[in-house]
Amino acid sequence: MNLPNTLTLIRFLFIPLYLFLYFSEIPGRIYWAFGVLLLAGLTDVIDGYLARRNKQVTQLGIMLDPLADKLMMLAVFLSLLISQRISLWAALAIFARDLGMIFGSAFFHFRGKKTVPANLLGKLTTFLFYVALFLLLFDYPNAENFLWIVIALSFITFFIYLFQFKMLNQRTM
Repeated sequence: MNLPNTLTLIRFLFIPLYLFLYFSEIPGRIYWAFGVLLLAGLTDVIDGYLARRNKQVTQLGIMLDPLADKLMMLAVFLSLLISQRISLWAALAIFARDLGMIFGSAFFHFRGKKTVPANLLGKLTTFLFYVALFLLLFDYPNAENFLWIVIALSFITFFIYLFQFKMLNQRTM
C-alpha cells in the first residue's frame, strides 16, 4: 500500500477520536475535537498532493478518500445534532447527500464502474463545510444559515458528480 492510501486509512481513525473528544469531559474538548478535525483536513490535502505528485493515484484511493471525508463529516454533523448545535433538517439534508454518495459510489465501484475523482468544486465544498463546522462548533451567530448555503452548494456538486460519472461510464451503462 502506498503512502497516500495509508494516510487516507489513518483519517478513518480520526473519526472515533473526534467523537471521543467531542463528547468527553476533558477541559477544552471542543478545541481538541476541532484540532482532530483540522488534522483530518490537513491529512486529506497531503494525501491527495502526494498521490498526484508521485503518480500514486489508485482506484482504491479515489474511492477511500471521499469515503473518509464523508464519514468524518457525518460523525461531526451527528455530534452537532446530538448536542443541538444544528437542526434536524440540516442534519437530514447532509446525511441524505453523503449517504447517497457513499452507497452510490460503493455500489458502482463493485459493479466495475469507474469512480469520479474529486474536482475543484468538490474540494471547495469540503473546505466550506470545514468553515461551517468551525462556525458551528464555536457558536458563531448565523452559523447554521451559512451551513444551509454550503448544503445547497453540496447538492449542486453532487449533481455535477452524477453528470461526470454518467459521462465517464457512458459506454458501460
